[in-house]
Amino acid sequence: MSKAPIAKTKTRDMTTGSITAGLWLFAVPLMLGNVLQQLYNLVDTWVVGRYIGDNALAAVGSSYTLLTFLTSVVIGLSLGTGAYLSIAFGRGDKPAIRKGIYLSGVFIGGLTLAVMALFYLLLNPIIALLQTPKELAGDMRTYLFWVFPGFFATFLYNYFANVLRGMGNSSAPLGFLAAAVALNVGLDLFFVITLDMGIQGAAVATVIAQYVSGGGICLYYLLACPEYRVARRDMGWDPAAFRQILSLSGLTCLQQSMMNFGILLVQGIVNSFGATVMAAFAVAVKIDTIAYMPVQDFGNAFSVFVAQNHGAGKGERIRAGIRQGALSVAVFCALVSGLVCLLAPALMGVFVDRASGEVIRVGVEYLRIEGACYIGIGLLFMLYGYYRAVEKPMLSVVLTVISLGTRVALAAVLSGWVGPVGIWAAIPIGWALADAYGIWYHYRREARAAG
Repeated sequence: MSKAPIAKTKTRDMTTGSITAGLWLFAVPLMLGNVLQQLYNLVDTWVVGRYIGDNALAAVGSSYTLLTFLTSVVIGLSLGTGAYLSIAFGRGDKPAIRKGIYLSGVFIGGLTLAVMALFYLLLNPIIALLQTPKELAGDMRTYLFWVFPGFFATFLYNYFANVLRGMGNSSAPLGFLAAAVALNVGLDLFFVITLDMGIQGAAVATVIAQYVSGGGICLYYLLACPEYRVARRDMGWDPAAFRQILSLSGLTCLQQSMMNFGILLVQGIVNSFGATVMAAFAVAVKIDTIAYMPVQDFGNAFSVFVAQNHGAGKGERIRAGIRQGALSVAVFCALVSGLVCLLAPALMGVFVDRASGEVIRVGVEYLRIEGACYIGIGLLFMLYGYYRAVEKPMLSVVLTVISLGTRVALAAVLSGWVGPVGIWAAIPIGWALADAYGIWYHYRREARAAG
């Protein structure tokens, strides 16, 4: 099938041109956008830690881990949809793109509403399952009750962002997030400091900002992408297309959910050490997440590159992209690792009052152990993106099982011997084992194809 002209909107065709330049030009808006998205919770953390107190900070931090796990369901399904659309884009198949948007949008949107209903029904058991200390349970319940209406906005943003990214447009979502974060900062300060609404105010500010970004990007898709807008002719049932979307989205969702479920299980172990370690972890894990977020986004950009070229049948270009992408990740991770290890005390001090010296000490310990090992997570994100793009998402699940199983088992064992340091050390060990398996499997697959 010849490749039809497809771009009326602002898209990037990654099947031609410089590989490294194309990857970074596509990845940088993703990186900036994801940093802005993380700022939702960072602003809450800063305001709560500075103006409400350590107990509220620990409650918001523990809530953040739970929300990240639940959000990973939506993100995973949306990433899988993006892979499907990228492959169709590589083939130049606009009807398949529109059909995919309809089928996946109905499926993921309906699932989002079901998760919201279950969450409110099971809120108290969830808090108990996380081993939340009694003195923190009330604040955590209040925050979760008021922040979770924004879950549907999270679906809107992540779904339409991945629709646009699947077709090579990574820049449009950035503006909506920038406006939402600015709004979130202003509303946080107003609700918590001026109106003295406490932890409820921080939650409400986040929800309002989330709907600005989610609603805005949905409107952008409808107005700016007429050639990909779903029409009545695209709304029929297509079992073959749905099976392909479900395979990519479902397994990517499973991989993302398992990855964050591992963090959630680790959170339970962290909680057993009390409020000081909880507060330190709450701050340090957010700093850690932002530090390695760029390589996660690079992995997602790499996935779009591979998927488009997989759809276009350009295997040699994919192999060249693997070499150039891995070099980029290695250099970037080395720089970020050095900065995080050097600046760990100052980074903790941004969010924690200097009087909370033990919280800062524990957080610095975490950041220096994790920060020295970012190359492990950088390569793992590339492997996730690669296997999703070549329609082998089950391999991403296998890699997550390896990383997750090691992380949880070692955290439980080592924390009993050496305290919280054992929890921190378990995570990069899991990354390294998953990387080793993913690289070995790739070269075995290449050798079999060549033979």
